[in-house]
Parts: sequence; structure tokens; C-alpha cells
Amino acid sequence: MSDPQAFVTADGRSVRYFDTGGDPAAPVLIWHHGTPQTGAVIAPVAAQASARGLRVVSAARPGYPGSDALPGRSVADAAADVLAVANALDVERFVTAGASGGGPHALALAALAGDRATAAVTLAGLAPFDRSPDWFSGMASPGALRAALAGRDARLAYAETAEFDPDSFTTRDYEALNGDWGPLGADAGAGSAEGPVGEADDDLAYVAPWGVELRAVRTRVLLVQGGADRVVPAPHAAAMLERLPDAELWLRPREGHVSVLTALGVALDWALG
Repeated sequence: MSDPQAFVTADGRSVRYFDTGGDPAAPVLIWHHGTPQTGAVIAPVAAQASARGLRVVSAARPGYPGSDALPGRSVADAAADVLAVANALDVERFVTAGASGGGPHALALAALAGDRATAAVTLAGLAPFDRSPDWFSGMASPGALRAALAGRDARLAYAETAEFDPDSFTTRDYEALNGDWGPLGADAGAGSAEGPVGEADDDLAYVAPWGVELRAVRTRVLLVQGGADRVVPAPHAAAMLERLPDAELWLRPREGHVSVLTALGVALDWALG
């Protein structure tokens, strides 16, 4: 675990980040949190990274606790904040990885960082929005993302009455949340505790152009996807696989949106291999 620290961007915004520190020569994992979360390095991520000698750096995206909002931000804008944090920490090379909403940001950072990113990993990550109704197919509860299509005011209004749909998670997801990945649920609650702005601006970014193209990601990419995912269905990973220059897909047929995270350790092994 690590205490939060503050970074000030060139345009004067505060970004809260976390750094597990340790040996300055250790390889670095830049972790991109899901929607909503705080950006803290939660215990299961820290454990899998520590077991492999990885230092972890993570940042709260604009609008989440400790990070100033940036209305209209793109996926690339948020990734640029993380790159600025990495620069301030003198982190030259790194693995970039993220889960769920962190997936697009992990790929955007890889595109922005060029050969500084030695590998990229996404777990249950969203594909770029292609304006096709099929993009929503298989989502148990796409209401928030559909509301985002109508703009920021509509998405914030949606948040006033929105409730989590328990059918979004599978039995395996709930088993993971009742086990090692319990801290994920607690952190998600903390991520939305100060209001819906971070989550809403995430959703707005997901259904808008990312600010980078998948073809600009030149490092090798691993896409890890649960075949039973009801939040980000498997076709999202397949769509990204077709557009990334150097990617492979690990489809785990029985896993859902949370339980697929149990593959994080072996995914990190791949990234370091």
C-alpha cells in the first residue's frame, strides 16, 4: 500500500497519485483503475505486483477523489496526466495495465509513451465506441453509457437515480468479491463517495473519440477477457484484437467482469516475459 501524493499539471490541476516505491531499479507497473475507483493500489494488485518485484504507480483520473475535474476530457487526456506523473517520478520505462475502464487508458498511455511502454495489458477493457448499437450488445446495464451519449448534463442527471444492477455480475464475480478481490468493491464505493463526476466523465470519454488510435499502440498488447462478462462483453476484446498492431487475446470462457481479474498474475508474467 502507499499514501496518496499530489502532482500539479502544467494547467494547474491537482492529480492524486500513488506509488508503492521500493528499489528505484525495480521494473514499474503503471496501473489504471476502473470506473469508479479511487486510483489507490488495492491489495490484490499490490500483492501480484510485489510477488514479481514490480513497483506500482497509479493515479486517480480527473473528477475522482483528490484529482481536479477536467470536463470534456478524453481518454488520452487522462492518460497524459499519468504520463506526466511518470515523468515527475523519473519513470522511464514501464508496463501499462488496467482493468475495465482502465483498459482504454492503459492503451492510450502506450500510444502516447511509444517505446517507453514495454508491454500493455487490459483485463475486461472497453473497445473504442464505433457508434454501432452492437457496441452495447450483451451489457446487462448500459444505461449510464447510453446517457453519456446525450452529454454531460444527461449523464449527471442519470447518476441521480442510478442503482447498481446485481445481474451485471456473475456467480464467479461475486465469489471473487467475497474473496481476494473484496478490496475492489470497497474501493469502488470510495471512488464514488464524493459524487458522480469522475464516473460520468469516464463514461463520456468512453463514448467519444479516445484521442489516440489503436493502430498507434506499437508495443505488444495482451487482452484478457471473460467470456461470461456482462459489463464489457467479449466482442469488445475481439474488436480491439483486430485493430491493434501487435496483440493477443486470452479468452477465459467462464469468467465474468470481476473474476477475470484472477488472471492478473499470469498476465503480468506475460508482460515481463
